[in-house]
Amino acid sequence: MQRPALIVGLLLALLLRSEAHGTQAQDTTLTLQEAIDTALAQHPTLRIGQATVEAAQQRVHQQVAGYLPSGGYLYNYTRKEQAVTAAVGGVQAGQQARATSQLFNFNSTNFSMSQLLFDFGRTLDSIRAAIADVEASNADLDTTRQTVILNTKQAYYSVLANQRLLQVADETVRQNQKHLEEAQARYQVGLAPRFDVTQAQVQLSTAQLNQVIARNNVALARETLRTAMGVIGPFPVVLVDTLQRGTLTLNDEALLTQAYTHRPELRSIQAQQRAAADQVSALQKQYLPSVSGNAQYNWSGREYPLQQGWLWGVTLTFPLFNDFLTVGQVGEAKANLRGLQAQEDNLRQQIALEVRQSFLTVRQAEESIGVSEQTVGQAQENLAIAEGRYAAGVGNIIELTDAQVSLTSAEANNIQALSTYKTAVAQLEKAINQSVE
Repeated sequence: MQRPALIVGLLLALLLRSEAHGTQAQDTTLTLQEAIDTALAQHPTLRIGQATVEAAQQRVHQQVAGYLPSGGYLYNYTRKEQAVTAAVGGVQAGQQARATSQLFNFNSTNFSMSQLLFDFGRTLDSIRAAIADVEASNADLDTTRQTVILNTKQAYYSVLANQRLLQVADETVRQNQKHLEEAQARYQVGLAPRFDVTQAQVQLSTAQLNQVIARNNVALARETLRTAMGVIGPFPVVLVDTLQRGTLTLNDEALLTQAYTHRPELRSIQAQQRAAADQVSALQKQYLPSVSGNAQYNWSGREYPLQQGWLWGVTLTFPLFNDFLTVGQVGEAKANLRGLQAQEDNLRQQIALEVRQSFLTVRQAEESIGVSEQTVGQAQENLAIAEGRYAAGVGNIIELTDAQVSLTSAEANNIQALSTYKTAVAQLEKAINQSVE
């Protein structure tokens, strides 16, 4: 009775362990969208951009404060020694009179408030400039977000491509091992020269070296993906292979229109221009006067209770001798505005170049995939013929190894074409800030 129970227990344990391993493998599967979501949640450059936006928002609050009243409370206590007659406002009679000095306490308390009444819209222009800076910072954050997405896609596709290249390297090692065994068998029975064995050994060693390089490339690509996602800890994930050709219908002029409409860099530069124009307007209004109201309530005296008093008034401030400074400030602001306008023209040219380059690269990659797939089929057929000829004794080892090299190269070219296609599509999506698949 004990042995059947023990067997049942072991079976249950193995079943639970296999289910646990299956769940763990399922949990560590990583899709492209999951990688992008992780990068958007964890990448530090996005936190930097968000902090920049928050700083710009606080500058808006600083400019709004110009419309709010300001005030202060002041208390001053002094203790000084002076002539009694000076302290009480008396006058000494005669040159021989000696002034007696005494220590006096003096208390002064003041509560004051000031409120801007009118400045011809200078403060309002400063507020508008700060709001435009917030819009520019938000657009810059969108640009950073798109860059993070592109880097994640490129790193993801690089891992997939290198994993496929490793599979090709593994298969090449296996094929060359088989060719070496066949060459050794033929040599042992006198059907092939020693050269066939050494040639097969050289090809196997070369394939093993390429296998080592391919395995290291996979590790490097995974580390690049980890960095692109902003992941610091362990990275035991299995990527879902999406390295395949899609169906796209593209028009380069339509793509360019979408890019001009949706690119955040253009929104940023346009917001910066609005901020610069508002800044020019605010500086030009420094030639004009400003009106503010102020009020005070005072308590002062040598002893408590202190004497009380209050006052209020209106202050008109008219700039007189700072025209030279204002002219320089206005000129600098106008030059900055012209520079931003030129930057927009340059940015539009760069966007057009980026869109057209990505479009042409996608088209080239599509054609390359078709050609490379055909080449792989031809190379597979060629290898099969070479293996049959060598097995029949009518072919030689050079013919066989050349066929194997051609197949390996064709498969690598096909993988590279697929990787180039997916990367070019990702770059095109970033260039127009829209999805095309």
